[in-house]
Amino acid sequence: MPAHRSAFRFDPAFRVPLALLGVRPETSWVLVDDEAVEIRFGPWRLRTPRANVAGAELGGPYRWWRAVGPHLSLADGGVTFGSSTAAGVCVRFVDGVRALAPGPWLRHPAATVTVGDPEALVRALREPPPA
Repeated sequence: MPAHRSAFRFDPAFRVPLALLGVRPETSWVLVDDEAVEIRFGPWRLRTPRANVAGAELGGPYRWWRAVGPHLSLADGGVTFGSSTAAGVCVRFVDGVRALAPGPWLRHPAATVTVGDPEALVRALREPPPA
């Protein structure tokens, strides 16, 4: 499979606040290739093997206070990297991954990302990795 790169969708109202956190279009993307899934959201990064992806679903629209910026879900421990309220993708993992905090103590069972073309990202994530 050729590598698939998804850019984040940035709602105009959130560009400046996110830029203050170092989150800008040039520092925010999702990359899916044969080996891994990598998410970059400004200074935050998540990387996991493709085999660790359990599923991907479309989501949204979202409330801005739950979706914009880096967030930890108190309900399930998932992480959100959000730059838009319109739509996103929830990527579920077989084994939890690190993303928000350094160290092994905080692992997330899922990551939600608000990319510009959520359907294309879901297709890329659902394509089986090479054997």
